[in-house]
Amino acid sequence: MTKSFIDRKTVALTALAILLQITVPGAIWQAKAQADKTPYPAMAPLDQYLMPDQDSEIALARSAAPKSISDNAEILVLGREGYKTAVKGSNGFVCMVERSWTAGSDDPDFWNPKIRSPICFNPPATRTYLPITLMKTKLVLAGKSKEKMFEAISAALDSKELPALESDAMCYMMSKQQYLSDSAQCWHPHLMFFVPRTTPESWGANLSGSPIVAADDPEDRMTIFLVPVGHWSDGTAAPPFMD
Repeated sequence: MTKSFIDRKTVALTALAILLQITVPGAIWQAKAQADKTPYPAMAPLDQYLMPDQDSEIALARSAAPKSISDNAEILVLGREGYKTAVKGSNGFVCMVERSWTAGSDDPDFWNPKIRSPICFNPPATRTYLPITLMKTKLVLAGKSKEKMFEAISAALDSKELPALESDAMCYMMSKQQYLSDSAQCWHPHLMFFVPRTTPESWGANLSGSPIVAADDPEDRMTIFLVPVGHWSDGTAAPPFMD
């Protein structure tokens, strides 16, 4: 979540230190702001979500993970009809820049056109988490409302059109250029682990002194665990994470 994302992810992290959205995207996840209070009540013109050129988006996507991973990853870029492959990969990872609609339905940044969430998925996440992001994007660009988009995602999960999460699904979000939400902006470099819905306590998350942040993502039917790391993808030191 991408998010991301960023969505309920962003809210959880903002409350702890400040992420997400997750946006984490994003981010990632159940912001409590009312619709009439959000500065982004509806989708902006599509051009505001697109980057000026493909090379810039490729570079931003690669910045999600260390070069040892992203240099050999597949790179997706957003176009007017959805994401497309700009660079073929060889290691099973996929890097991209998620936009705001990977957030939770109540996130005030859901339609924020400034969101740019570089994210790099490992092979299990590429097979079982990435399809959610791609479907959301396709639905949004086809003009579906937020409500209709989430209805379609729920139906696809029920019908198994969207696959169940594989074990070990995770991603890197270590870009110094990330913009995850208006509140978090460039949060800490972090890893995210996607698991079927569970309790934060199962990972020791959200506890005093724990470096792990957990966010429930009921709409995508998973729990996302975020683990801040001490450096950005370019190797430079990041600010310390304070819980």
